[in-house]
Amino acid sequence: MRIDVLALFPEIIAPALNTGILKRVQDADKLTVNLYNLRDWATDRHKSVDDYPYGGGAGMILKPEPIFAAIATLNPETNANVVYLTPQGNPLTQAVVESLSLETHLILLCGRYKGVDERVRHRLVTTEISIGDYVLSGGEIAALVLIDAIGRVLPGALGDYESAHVDSFSHELLDHPHYTRPAEFGGSTVPEVLLSGHHENIEKWRYAEALKRTAACRPDLLQRLELSEEDIAILRAAGLWNEN
Repeated sequence: MRIDVLALFPEIIAPALNTGILKRVQDADKLTVNLYNLRDWATDRHKSVDDYPYGGGAGMILKPEPIFAAIATLNPETNANVVYLTPQGNPLTQAVVESLSLETHLILLCGRYKGVDERVRHRLVTTEISIGDYVLSGGEIAALVLIDAIGRVLPGALGDYESAHVDSFSHELLDHPHYTRPAEFGGSTVPEVLLSGHHENIEKWRYAEALKRTAACRPDLLQRLELSEEDIAILRAAGLWNEN
């Protein structure tokens, strides 16, 4: 998979690409990430890529010319998915991550200032993504979030392939609690079921705990699911089921 990042400050992203899972998946030739500075496609001597908005108002707008030129260079066959990172985009979810991980070529366009000229959105952008209902200084950090999320679900990224597919959100539930040695610490003990070696009971416990954690922390996620009577019974017993 190839990801090209078009940004004003690509150096924000560079250090993270050389550590941990992202380094591993690139070393395994499963992912190639190229960072580009939008100013490289500016044509004036000041390398200007932004200008004042028509109609007045505060802030600057990224000009269309350098963006169009950059995309034409990076995507000559026009088959890449051009992803614009913007607060106006569709929310980034695990399902979106896994869908994008199946692409062969992504171009991530990082906004700055008040965003990009609307003609860029209409004529070049194929996908718009937001990582949350808040505003960052630019799209570079959002792009890094997306790269990291995609990279870790690619084959070869994790030592245990199952890890990426049992994480929080992979099945629309938050993750269950985790414990490691020692079995007793500070007066708190590991749940007995996890020490039993009974794999079926362990999986049932993990599912129930994930369900309860989701209901307590992210009840909105449960609205997407068709809960069974057994699921409802688990939540009711935990005092987490709203009968209304």
